[in-house]
Amino acid sequence: MKKLIVLVFCMADITANAQSDSWALFAKTKFEAKYSQQAGEYFLFPVFANELKDLVGKEISLEGYYLPIDIQDDAYIILSKFPYSQCFFCGGAGPESIAEVTFKVKPGSKFTMDQYLRVKGKLKLNEADIEHGNFMLTDAVLISK
Repeated sequence: MKKLIVLVFCMADITANAQSDSWALFAKTKFEAKYSQQAGEYFLFPVFANELKDLVGKEISLEGYYLPIDIQDDAYIILSKFPYSQCFFCGGAGPESIAEVTFKVKPGSKFTMDQYLRVKGKLKLNEADIEHGNFMLTDAVLISK
């Protein structure tokens, strides 16, 4: 019985570390100023770490705070490593601290600002489209809220 309890705690620790590892991997992204034909001016474009590129198309989990950003047709939500007051849009955090999450099936209830969510989905990286974030989870499912 003691071995089972130890195993459960070890698995919980591994799960917690996997979440923090996702944001940590996002943070390894470097940015280079390049001219954007789309915008007609210079923007910072991501240069993704190879270990992050290796996860493209694979399922990862991520947890963070829901940001109430008005997205046309509610096509996706924004999940942030930080609450609204410290987020990329308002508090000076970097673009590596947010992810676009597109659900496989939209959750039935609306989320509230700074609601803490756990999701899992397939990682997609955006290198060029300045209308979207650099990190995306597609076919996502809500693990808990």
